[in-house]
Amino acid sequence: MATGVTRLADLIVPAIFAPYVQQITQEKSRLVQSGVLVNDALLSSRLNGAGLTFNEPSFRDLDNDEENISQDDPSVHSAPNKISASTEIQVRLSRNNSWSSMDLAADLIGTDPLNAIANRVANYWVRRRQRAFIATVKGVFANDAKATDAYHTKDDMIVDISGSAYSAGVTDFNAAAMIDACTTMGDSMDELGAIMVHSVVYARMLKNNLITFIPPSLAPAVPNAAPPMGIPTFLGREVIVDDSLPSAGGVFETWLMGRGSFRGAVGSPKTPVETFRDPSAGKGSGQEILYSRVEWIIAPVGYAYKGTAPQGGPSNEATANNLANEDSWQRAFGERKQIKIAKLVTREH
Repeated sequence: MATGVTRLADLIVPAIFAPYVQQITQEKSRLVQSGVLVNDALLSSRLNGAGLTFNEPSFRDLDNDEENISQDDPSVHSAPNKISASTEIQVRLSRNNSWSSMDLAADLIGTDPLNAIANRVANYWVRRRQRAFIATVKGVFANDAKATDAYHTKDDMIVDISGSAYSAGVTDFNAAAMIDACTTMGDSMDELGAIMVHSVVYARMLKNNLITFIPPSLAPAVPNAAPPMGIPTFLGREVIVDDSLPSAGGVFETWLMGRGSFRGAVGSPKTPVETFRDPSAGKGSGQEILYSRVEWIIAPVGYAYKGTAPQGGPSNEATANNLANEDSWQRAFGERKQIKIAKLVTREH
C-alpha cells in the first residue's frame, strides 16, 4: 500500500496536463468557435522552430491592366506587365505564469484535483489569449486611423458616428450606420459574417428590435429544462456579445469580421509545464509552485508586424513595439476587400 502525502507534483503529469490545458483553451474560446480566428497548421509548425517573427511572402493578383488589341504588324511589340508580391509578417507570443499553494492552505486540491487545477489554468489562458487578440485588433484599427500612405487609405475600415455628445438616434447604434460599416468592404460586404458588440450596444440593438434569433441546432429534449436560446443575428450576421470590446466615456466599438480574418497557432514551449517544491517555505510547512507556459501566433490576415519584437514577443499594450500600437502593424495586401474586418464607433449615452 502506497504511503506518504499527495502533493501537486504527484497530480500534474506534464505529458497529460499540457495537451489537456491546450485543448480546453481552444474549445472554450468563442473567437475560435466563431470562425474569426482559424488555427493554421503552417503557423503552428513555425512556432515549433526558431525566430521571433516569420515572413510569409505571396503573389498578389494580376493588375486589371488593359489587354492588347491584336494586329498583324510584326514591328509592333507588346509590353509585358509584371506581378507584384506581398509579405505578411507574424510575431511569436511567448507567455508564462505560475501559481503556488501552501501545504497548509492546499486550496487547489478538491474532489478531482487534476481537473480543478487544469480548468483554472486553462480558463486563465482563454482569457489571456482573448486579451492578446483584442490588443492585436486595436493595433490594426489604430494603424488604419493613421494618415493615408502607400499601404492604406486612412479610415477605410472605420465608420465613426460617435460625435462629440450623445444624440439619441444619431450617435448610438443604428442599422444605417452598421450598413455603412459593412459597405467599407464594397461588394464583398457579405464576407463580414460576425459582429462583436459590447453588452451595452447589444442592449440598444434589442431595444430597437434589431436582433433576429435563429433556433440553435436541434438537440435531445431535456426534461424540465428551459428551451434553448436562439443565436442572435443582425442582417444575417451572428452577434457575439463580449464586454472586453473597447469602450470609454460612453463611446463603444463594434467590430465586424469575416471567417478566417485572423490566423492563429498554438505552439509547444520546450517545457510547457513544471512544478517546484520549496520545503522550507512557510517556516518548513512547504509550498508547491506550478509553472505554465504557452506559445501563440495571432495574425491578422493581410498584415505585417512591423515592430521590433522583444524576446518573448510583444505585450498587449499600446506602447511602441507592442500589439495595440499603431506603428506595430502595416497592411501587406493591396486591396481593401482582402482585409475582412471593419469597425463601427458609436456613443450610447
